[in-house]
Amino acid sequence: MCRPEKCLCAAYMVMYNNRRRIPLDMNQEEVVLCGSSAYTKKYYLNPDFQKLPQGIQDELKLMCVLYTEDVGGTLTLKFDEDGDLVFETAADEGDLLYDEIGSVLKMKQLQNTKQELLESLEMYYKVMHQLDA
Repeated sequence: MCRPEKCLCAAYMVMYNNRRRIPLDMNQEEVVLCGSSAYTKKYYLNPDFQKLPQGIQDELKLMCVLYTEDVGGTLTLKFDEDGDLVFETAADEGDLLYDEIGSVLKMKQLQNTKQELLESLEMYYKVMHQLDA
């Protein structure tokens, strides 16, 4: 079950970890899944994930874009070296419109409303990396 076991407000990051961990290649660095920016008004999906069903791609896009429109800054979803999905948000130093408190609240909301999607993406990533190994 996806639960935020870490919340580093200083880094504006929430990590979604499964209770049971599946070891992956420890030399693997973080892999970006997708991201969006309130500054450039752009969304990015890593081409390695183009094989995800279109409905999931659309849901990721909607989730990221709405997040950055609500709180500002940038949002990046990535998989860490353990295969856990990490939400990372940041803002330009002089961005007075960025809502730090809202970013944490929005992440908690996404954890609750998108729990099944987040768990499925972690499982997909871990299975695909086991097949590649």
